[in-house]
Amino acid sequence: MSTTLSYDRLSEEEKHAHFMERIEQGDKIEADDWMPDEYRMTLIKLISMHGISEIMGALPEKEWVPKAPSLRRKLGIMAKVQDEMGHGQLLLRVAEDLMKPLGKTREEIMQDLFRGDLKFHNVFHMPAPTWGDAGLIGWLVDGAAIITQTNMLKASYGPYARALKRICAEEVFHAQHGEAIIMALAEGTEEQRALIQDAIDRWWESLLMFFGPASSSTTGASKQDTTIKYRIRTKTNEELRQAFLDKYIPRVLSLGLTIPDETLHYDKEKGKWAYRQPDWNKFKEIVRNNGPKSKDRLDLRITAYENNAWVREALSPDGAVV
Repeated sequence: MSTTLSYDRLSEEEKHAHFMERIEQGDKIEADDWMPDEYRMTLIKLISMHGISEIMGALPEKEWVPKAPSLRRKLGIMAKVQDEMGHGQLLLRVAEDLMKPLGKTREEIMQDLFRGDLKFHNVFHMPAPTWGDAGLIGWLVDGAAIITQTNMLKASYGPYARALKRICAEEVFHAQHGEAIIMALAEGTEEQRALIQDAIDRWWESLLMFFGPASSSTTGASKQDTTIKYRIRTKTNEELRQAFLDKYIPRVLSLGLTIPDETLHYDKEKGKWAYRQPDWNKFKEIVRNNGPKSKDRLDLRITAYENNAWVREALSPDGAVV
């Protein structure tokens, strides 16, 4: 109460200065605390995109539930799909609390997705035609997600940081699930090993794109500066990409596999990996829902949302569809 009253007596500039002081001291911002509009909107966009990406990210693996090569693999990938859907629901709930003061609801998040105003992660617009893809998604895509999400475990926004603690713990199991599939294929026949190499060849560019462009000069990535300014995360896109390369290039090569980039090498002088830049114009087209599987995945999500409207209506306290 005293915090609210003191804020009422402050100018906008003083509120902002006090807010930044709290962040710099390591305080956690809660949903009912005062926050700058820029901070709130940055969080809404980030967490909504993250939540929707968890849901859309389950769809490529969902395709493999009925086609998994054994009952054990079927149970494993089914559990992973269920986890990803749960992550999405948890994050959308966090986003809802941020949207309440603006008079917005989860329904608007979903409609933003269906209209193309809310983007989902570039990797989940890609096809997964083989069991090698199912393994690679868990091994490398979820591995990239862990690197990104652990960077925000100490995010200044408390509800997001707490949600990420649970999500990251489960993502570790997902990465182990994917690695187990990859190792089984790597120790198998030449045909099975070829499934991994084919998947790496097709996914490598998307994996580099996963972290976003290095600078605003590429695609207008000023949002990374905003998230760092507000201590939502601490590392830049390029720092996260380099962490991924450091961790996974040796693992890929140790399996006798190759990476589809003849320019790839470790620059000892700069202390980082040099690599061929992905096509960032292609990246922009993909996240505009012009990727190989964008339409199919969105159509599936829209159909599921419409067919299950009765469940949301039954659960709504006032009988409204939300």
